[in-house]
Amino acid sequence: MTRTVLITGATGTVSTALLDTPAAKDMTLRALVHDERKADGPRGQGAEVFVADLDDARSLPPAFEGVHDLWLLTPNGPRAPENNMNVLWAARRAGVERVVRLSVVGAAHDAPNRSGRLHALSDRETERCGMRWTILRPHWFMQNLLNEAGDMRAGGTFALNMASARIGMIDARDIAECAARVLSDDPDRHHGKTYTLTGPRSLTFDEVAEQTGRVLGRPTAYLPVGDAAKRETLLGYGVPPWIVDMLEEYAQAYASGWGDFTTGTVADLLGRPPRDIADFVRDHAAAFTTDDSRSAVDA
Repeated sequence: MTRTVLITGATGTVSTALLDTPAAKDMTLRALVHDERKADGPRGQGAEVFVADLDDARSLPPAFEGVHDLWLLTPNGPRAPENNMNVLWAARRAGVERVVRLSVVGAAHDAPNRSGRLHALSDRETERCGMRWTILRPHWFMQNLLNEAGDMRAGGTFALNMASARIGMIDARDIAECAARVLSDDPDRHHGKTYTLTGPRSLTFDEVAEQTGRVLGRPTAYLPVGDAAKRETLLGYGVPPWIVDMLEEYAQAYASGWGDFTTGTVADLLGRPPRDIADFVRDHAAAFTTDDSRSAVDA
């Protein structure tokens, strides 16, 4: 029997990559979007699209009718636990059998960032939701580097407030393939598991710059900046203050060594090593070299 999978956060980085996986072609796909103007992408990837708002629990039930599996991704923000609650409640009432939830690295009640603490609340609710569940906790996305692509094209440099942080960063496509693996397997196989997903090695941003320059064939440099400078830049781009605060908390945690680790979980799930930074840069070379390239990366 082909299982029906509902994809929330359907236009985000990981969900878009999930819809693009080979495994997704064997699923009956539904996609939840909050704006009809963003429906064309998921439709083009073979999904039936429902428009609903995670802030409005009454808008959700129609999307869940006949759904077997839920891919649960909530936006970063102070209402994230409420969004998670609304989705899980709709799923339970519709008889959904399994939920695979995208959390964050280091989610815990004592995490050094508000995102990690909020995700810990949602993780605990998911664990007690009465459905089969699996939680994915990915490390820092390599795709976040696409936010720096304009500066890298213009001057061969990128600036972050990460000091000399070393991070086990991961390609979001590997996160998506791990999600697809879990959703493709028997619902009992991964029930009750929390998987921390990382790349193959822990890297400094100086090493990222060196690898990027080697792949692109031109010098690339990392410029560490202070929190105040990065805050001014992000606010200037219109990033909401809550998100700016959250990103600053992550940067401070990473600078303290909080992100300096890797796991073998991606290889265990996929039977191959995760993509390295050189693979990522090679596959996205146009973003770092072509003036009219565009990127849209999850916060």
